[in-house]
Amino acid sequence: MSKQIDFSNFIVFDGAMGTMLQTYGLKAGELPESYNILHPEIIEKIHGEYLDAGADVITTNTFGANRIKLSKYGYDVGEIVKSGVKIALKAAGKRLVALDVGPIGQLMKPYGTLSFGEAYELFREQVIAGADAGADLILIETMSDIYEMKAAILAAKENCNLPVVATMTFQQDKRTLTGTDPLTMVNVICGLGVNALGINCSLGPKEILPLIEEVLSYSKIPVIAQPNAGMPKIIDGKTVFNVEPDEFARYAKIMAEKGVTILGGCCGTNPEHIRALRHVLAGLEPIKRQVEPITAASSFSKTVIIGEGITVIGEKLNPTGRKHLKEALKSNDMEYVLRQALAQQDAGAHILNVNAGLPEIDEKAVMINIIRELQSTVSVPLQIDSTDSDVIEAAVRIYNGKPIINSVNGKLKVMEEIFPIAKKYGACVVGLTLDENGIPSKAKDRFKIAENIVNTASKYGIAKEDLIIDCLVIAASAQQDEVREIIKATRLVKERLGVKTILGVSNISFGLPNRTLLNRTFLALALEAGLDAPIIDPTDEEVMGTINAFNVLWGYDKYANNYIAAYAPKDKKPAVKAFSAADVADIEDIIINGLKEEAASKVRAMLKTMSPTQIIDEHLVPSLDIVGRKYEAGEIFLPQLIQSAETAKRAFEVIKHHIIETNGGKAEFSKGKIILATVRGDIHDIGKNIVKILLENYGFEVIDLGKDVPEDEIIHRIKQDNVSLVGLSALMTTTAQNMAQTIKAIREAGLGCKIMVGGAVVNAEFAKSIGADYYGRDAQESVRIAQEFFSPS
Repeated sequence: MSKQIDFSNFIVFDGAMGTMLQTYGLKAGELPESYNILHPEIIEKIHGEYLDAGADVITTNTFGANRIKLSKYGYDVGEIVKSGVKIALKAAGKRLVALDVGPIGQLMKPYGTLSFGEAYELFREQVIAGADAGADLILIETMSDIYEMKAAILAAKENCNLPVVATMTFQQDKRTLTGTDPLTMVNVICGLGVNALGINCSLGPKEILPLIEEVLSYSKIPVIAQPNAGMPKIIDGKTVFNVEPDEFARYAKIMAEKGVTILGGCCGTNPEHIRALRHVLAGLEPIKRQVEPITAASSFSKTVIIGEGITVIGEKLNPTGRKHLKEALKSNDMEYVLRQALAQQDAGAHILNVNAGLPEIDEKAVMINIIRELQSTVSVPLQIDSTDSDVIEAAVRIYNGKPIINSVNGKLKVMEEIFPIAKKYGACVVGLTLDENGIPSKAKDRFKIAENIVNTASKYGIAKEDLIIDCLVIAASAQQDEVREIIKATRLVKERLGVKTILGVSNISFGLPNRTLLNRTFLALALEAGLDAPIIDPTDEEVMGTINAFNVLWGYDKYANNYIAAYAPKDKKPAVKAFSAADVADIEDIIINGLKEEAASKVRAMLKTMSPTQIIDEHLVPSLDIVGRKYEAGEIFLPQLIQSAETAKRAFEVIKHHIIETNGGKAEFSKGKIILATVRGDIHDIGKNIVKILLENYGFEVIDLGKDVPEDEIIHRIKQDNVSLVGLSALMTTTAQNMAQTIKAIREAGLGCKIMVGGAVVNAEFAKSIGADYYGRDAQESVRIAQEFFSPS
């Protein structure tokens, strides 16, 4: 019988396992999870110390117990997980045991090699083993990729009945490694049905506090905080953290007073931190938070709240009436689809409607392909549009974010098919006001269908804020008398049901001339009646002008700032002269937008009139510089950065092949040789691989030694390849000191090379303390370091 858990009351989790294992003799590079087999008495003792300190929940020593990580050491997932749970249960008594599930350690497609399905299966193995062994709940922690988090949550929810707590780790820029902000994390994870969510690792309690405050303002479910005890330092060869228990507990108390109910510690914390935390909670009562519900859709990096201004949904990814899009879908021309998506995003669309409904194609396969391509290129959320529930579920499952499903209607069969999908994946749903009798002509009857949709949705556990009602636009050319009924119905739905509204505005003008005039006039009427989200062509400047004006007149655009920016007179700028290559599209545009399939053909055309050096120095590198600046400014995030780099790689491959053909088999244009390695004992290479991609695209020759690289191998390759710049990476607290030992070994070998370091456990102070020459806080900074190092003096 499972133990009952009330996450709305204070619950104290334990602290770090790795920190404690190091005090009990874990050597840098040893597999922490191996202690479940080799030294179970040590693991039990650590659990006991946390329990004695006042922990209500102890987490199993299974953070890295996935098949990829364990296979190198010859361990089986089942034996590690089951032994970890068994030890924890023996120590816990009546208290709770959480199965600890950490990140896999690889980037997911399209930026890495790990597919969503493969990630799901890896997590599934852990979950089943842990649940079978008797864990009380599942803690999915230290995730930096919301997509990986989604795979883990689905694996947990679909393969056991245990409560799920989910935490992500954020950087100092208030985003995860792949660009997710706190609001987006909450919007996506809440929808997936976890029991509690929050933040752990990477930051100390002071730094994590503003992030937790933002999470508290949006999360309708209990919130957990597990900060580090500051950032690590190496003192006398040991990794130490700078936040003492009293300071740690002081910030924990502030978080509790703001509404956090689940508290614990991450890297660097020990039983004394948990004891101090338990002490400050003794005189407190949990805060009952009142969170204002929002209607919101999310991509991996951006959340659009419907109702805060007018939300523009781009209509142009629907093949109905669009000949070129039909042909593109039939021929699998994803570059055309991406161009249409980017044009709408650039024109101001907040969300893109995506439809692949053609009888001549495999709609499910094409939809899945489109979703994968779009979510790796555009940053706005998607609205998945299909009449086939199988297509909808397949697309929603692999979508990286919280989408809108378009649509359900008043037919009982349709609601029975779609609402369970929406509930399971936490999607918003468009409700069409039609039923078995068709589309009513009168507003009151459309309202009745809308009311039925809202009431039926609630029976499936779908809240009103996740519904958007469409009162269905009919062409004025065919049913002119019903135009006013659409407006009336929209007003009724908005005022009486309190849900957001959506309309396919362009349908009003079908069959009539000067469609833009009718569209924008009808749009103005609908906006005044309460329309929140018009589906329109955002590249139509007149229609967008109506929205811009309405936002000013209705007070959404404060001080008319956006309106002024769009319409105030601007100084004319001189036209930019385009390069001559048979008028091919700018390579800069292709690189910046990550259009990989176009890159090769454009560069081949450029090579007819330009030298390879010209293309690289005047177009490719400046394009990558623009991408880098956008990344640093927070305009784009890691996935787009990698996408642009991979696109540039295609271009470089064409140039390299051209040089080989015209240069007698040689293609040497390296700007410098750099060794990259993840240090001994650390099998995480996400950061290193990202740095490698960017450095290669800037023309540097990278010697990638991989992960878990011994010091002597690094020294051997430095000598063998005469390398003058080395990049070292570490993600784990338990391997941070190996970075220091590697640098020491390189210095003692008398090598004069310079060393840059980076990784989740590294900051500028740590880099300096271990004798590194440079600190690469991210991949773009590593490129800048290399450029400065190899630039002529």
